[in-house]
Amino acid sequence: MSETTRLTWRVEGMDCAACVAKVTRAVERLPGVSDVQVNLMAERLTVALAPNTTQGDAIARQVEALGYTVAPMVTAVAAARTEPAHAHGPDCGHDHGADRHGHTGDHAGQAHGGARASAAGPAAHGHDHDDPADAGKPWWRTGKAMLVWLLGGLVGGAYALSLALPERLTYPLFLAATTVALVPFGRRAIALARAGSPFSIETLMVTAAVGAAIIGAAEEAAVVVLLFAVGELLENVAAGRARAGIRALADLMPRTALRLRTDGTTEQVAADRLAVGDLVLIRPGDRVPCDGLIEEGVSALDESPVTGESVPVSRGPGDPVVAGSINAEGAIRVRVTRATSDNTIARIIRMVEDATASRAPTQRFIERFSTWWTPGAMIVALLVILLPPFLFGWDWSTSIYRGLAVLLIACPCALVISVPAAMASGLSAGARRGLLIKGGAALEAIGSAKTVAFDKTGTLTEGRPRVTDVLPAEGRTAESVLALAAAIEQGSSHPLAKAILAEAAARGVAVPAAEAQSAIPGRAVAGTVDGVQVSIGSPRHARESNAALGPLEAELERLQGEGKTVSVVLAGGVVAALVALRDEPRADAAAGIAAITALGVRPVMLTGDNRRTGEAIAISLGLDAKAELLPDDKLREIGKLRERGAVVMVGDGINDAPALAAANVGVAMGGGTDVALETADAAVLKDRVTGVAELVSLSRATMANVKQNVAVAIGLKAVFLVTTMLGITGLWPAIMADTGATVLVTLNALRLLRWTPAGPKDAA
Repeated sequence: MSETTRLTWRVEGMDCAACVAKVTRAVERLPGVSDVQVNLMAERLTVALAPNTTQGDAIARQVEALGYTVAPMVTAVAAARTEPAHAHGPDCGHDHGADRHGHTGDHAGQAHGGARASAAGPAAHGHDHDDPADAGKPWWRTGKAMLVWLLGGLVGGAYALSLALPERLTYPLFLAATTVALVPFGRRAIALARAGSPFSIETLMVTAAVGAAIIGAAEEAAVVVLLFAVGELLENVAAGRARAGIRALADLMPRTALRLRTDGTTEQVAADRLAVGDLVLIRPGDRVPCDGLIEEGVSALDESPVTGESVPVSRGPGDPVVAGSINAEGAIRVRVTRATSDNTIARIIRMVEDATASRAPTQRFIERFSTWWTPGAMIVALLVILLPPFLFGWDWSTSIYRGLAVLLIACPCALVISVPAAMASGLSAGARRGLLIKGGAALEAIGSAKTVAFDKTGTLTEGRPRVTDVLPAEGRTAESVLALAAAIEQGSSHPLAKAILAEAAARGVAVPAAEAQSAIPGRAVAGTVDGVQVSIGSPRHARESNAALGPLEAELERLQGEGKTVSVVLAGGVVAALVALRDEPRADAAAGIAAITALGVRPVMLTGDNRRTGEAIAISLGLDAKAELLPDDKLREIGKLRERGAVVMVGDGINDAPALAAANVGVAMGGGTDVALETADAAVLKDRVTGVAELVSLSRATMANVKQNVAVAIGLKAVFLVTTMLGITGLWPAIMADTGATVLVTLNALRLLRWTPAGPKDAA
């Protein structure tokens, strides 16, 4: 079987979910076309095309026939798409499990995320708004605006003349205005019918306008088409506002960068020309042009444009920096680790654009409902025309007039746009504040959660534990057992391993080489040091290995009672020492838990640490705890919690991937930018526990906006339906039932762009 070819076009003129549905339905009907993806915010159409079937230009013509502007987009070369995002050493498979001291896949989450990022490709976000063909014109100079001005001039002129001239002379002017509008709208209605959308909004409007002109109501027909054109223009403006929010993210990237030559001099280059491995000089006040690692210099970086965190963070050699942040103090030299097309800003843009293309369950329901709504409305309108003359004695002119008004009232545009407009605004508002949500489904689910389950290490705690106690067994010294533990931990990037290695370095302990290092998932890491089998892991692992703690048993109880994580070092199957570590809670952890509780959501901690340590942390923060959980145990706990309602799982994105996937919504936090962007359904970039409560508040604010929009869209239609049937209102108020609702719905959705985290009492 021949492979399909993926083709991508930029489609300008789409301004609501109905446009997406029209383009999708039209393209899907063509032979050989599959996997049609239409992204409203990115203005992008992507299809898989079988060889020797439909030509690419035929697809473009099909979309252009619907009234949109189409231009092919250049895709990235395949080689760029397969470039590995991470280079891992032989220790990449090591992991300390879920909070406990086992080493089973430290970079599993990152490797997965890296693959996904590569697959998307550098050009995947299609953010080419600098293209001359882009809709960069002011809204009042667009094609839709020109049509509104023309129709407005004709209708206004005809109305002005009607004040001085007899109706027989001004009626043709209204008829001309109607005809001018019906040419583009009529052509589009015919094209949509041919493309598989016979019951489009355009069909309803054209039918009503033509019918009104036939029965002698050309004045109202002209006003109807004018208001319809105004509604389309407003939708276009609203879509442009939402896209402007995404473009603002791209504006965070500086245009140029100072690249260091091998001789130490600098050259100014375009930021998008930086390559992985380049060394860049970033002066005080400069915006960081790349993702990278600091090689020289210390400074405070303002990351608020990217993460929403207002307090500058100190960074020094070896620390990561993210593109778009601002260097507030000293000069630093940074080694580029990601190409411009795959840096943090580019990936946020790509994610937000893709998120707006992901439909929430409510949106899918509304779209299915509107599919049946339109043909049903036409049937009702026909019944209004045919039955009242026989049942209520209406004359045919009245029944036809009111039937046409029902057609206009039935336009589902306001209803269709009510959900995606709110979702797009909510997603954009969150992204501006470091709250990234991958789609409407996740945004909708977060606010309905009954439980928020937290991992402990790196999530509720800082993720930077330190060794507090080294208690050797009789006949051994602290330095000798610390050397054994450090030898086994070499090469691991887990926080507990780093703490042990740091303690060995601080004490000046010479660390011997280890051989045959291996991981025991969720329990320990083992290896051979000078011919002796050594392992370091949880007390549970020691007991399962039948190693007696002896006099150290009491010390283990004491250390765990103090809230410390205790690892047991075994040498030759015998207990050699206890190593105690403590990871302090985040500064805002208690406030974050209190905020979640105030929202009526139950917080719970799921940790692989021992019960006493877990309970000590949980009591200090004010939440329930389930401790001594292996990865499989966490999955079972998530399953139990889901029986009571929706569950949000918050983890560091590395060790908790299974639990994040098992929850209704997985939120990555505290695992670094890569993980935050690539792992879970949502991410808190500002790395604060209070961000989880903000996610819940944002979700609830968005869903409240959705409910308001749906109520406005349906409520106005119900009111005008009654007044129309009673003869109180006519054709042009009928179109206001849709155009007016569209305006109100759009303006209400745009309010979300100004959303800021509120207090718990206001969040619901």
